[in-house]
Amino acid sequence: MTEIKICGIKYDEDIGIINELKPDYAGMVLFFEKSKRNIAIDRAAEMIKKLDKNIQKTAVVVSPDINQIKAITDVGFDYIQIHKDMPDDILEKITIPVIRAVNMPDEINGAETESNFNDEIEKLIKNDKIYGILFDAGVPGSGKTFRWHRINDIKEKIKYSGKKFFLAGGLNPDNVKEAVLQVNPDVVDVSSGVEKDTGAGKDREKTEKFIKNIRKEQEKNYG
Repeated sequence: MTEIKICGIKYDEDIGIINELKPDYAGMVLFFEKSKRNIAIDRAAEMIKKLDKNIQKTAVVVSPDINQIKAITDVGFDYIQIHKDMPDDILEKITIPVIRAVNMPDEINGAETESNFNDEIEKLIKNDKIYGILFDAGVPGSGKTFRWHRINDIKEKIKYSGKKFFLAGGLNPDNVKEAVLQVNPDVVDVSSGVEKDTGAGKDREKTEKFIKNIRKEQEKNYG
């Protein structure tokens, strides 16, 4: 069964939509002021208190430092999703499960680069700190997909290891059903694909359609 993660939660209205529609995970962007979805850690603490306790809380960060990791843990997040740099000494100090985000450019240039990429995934699979591996587009938050067939072999290794395989990058209500059919991820992750046309907060109708399209497909397959 494919789980659902709605990312980039920022407003109280977003929390209301999430609590009503009940995805499995809610993600909040922290310590990354370049993102329009970024919120302060104190604001995240307030929002967590309003979030349905059955929805798993994910802190989404870029190259976090020790102080940021401590703040995330103290606030009560269930997971930390790390983009970009993740040194071993930082990873060792994290006490909550880690979702490691990796970016997939449209094409991997050359056999050596592809080999290095696969080696990195193998290392993540073997690391007990890693809860799941999230595959995103080359530019995170761009709203663009990547060629899903390129991760067919990798995803089987991840699933066999017992870790979660997350699919992100350009998902929206219109293509998520096809993504689930083609890729069969453990979790689908969406942010811009369910935002209002203004980009300010989640659109209830889009979010509902996104979730319904996944769950309808599951009901058809699993009864």
